[in-house]
Amino acid sequence: MSAVKSPGVGEREEATSLPEMVADVDSPDTDDSSGRAWRHISWSRVIAYGLLPGLALSLSAAAGFLKWRDASVRDVAVARAESVQAATDGTVALLSYRPDTVQKDLEAARGRLTGTFLNAYTQLTHDVVIPGAQQKQISAVATVPGAAPVSTSANHAVVLLFVNQSIVVGHDAPTNTASSVRVTLDKVEGRWLISQFDPV
Repeated sequence: MSAVKSPGVGEREEATSLPEMVADVDSPDTDDSSGRAWRHISWSRVIAYGLLPGLALSLSAAAGFLKWRDASVRDVAVARAESVQAATDGTVALLSYRPDTVQKDLEAARGRLTGTFLNAYTQLTHDVVIPGAQQKQISAVATVPGAAPVSTSANHAVVLLFVNQSIVVGHDAPTNTASSVRVTLDKVEGRWLISQFDPV
């Protein structure tokens, strides 16, 4: 009869350690604190290297846009004021003259004009207005009691003017007229010049 051999100390240790090894494989070590730390570090890096630079870039772009918009608004406001003043002064110059200085007066007014309107005004004054004023002793005085911008950009503007003109022929009583004029201006070499002059 053969004797049943009892496991030795080494074999007991091997038998005992095998389930522990299996348990170690089936149940991996999950340390919640280390997982949380890993997740915390990862999100910190995402925020530090991804979101914050993007946010800074967006804020810089927004600040640049607002600065550009503010400058554009100021530029348009300046252009509006300058074009209204140029339209007012130009209209008064175009429609005001005295018989003894009519040629000088209207030639000076030409410096406020541009484009095809300059050519048309030059021909009209030389052919009709100047000779008539000198022969019939005609004088005219224009005033602009009201002006309103219609549209304005950096180099182009339209202004509506309300014009009063008093005309005296010889020794006759003055004749007063009131009218509205749509004045178009273009900015040429830093100056607002009248390019169209249309009664409305």
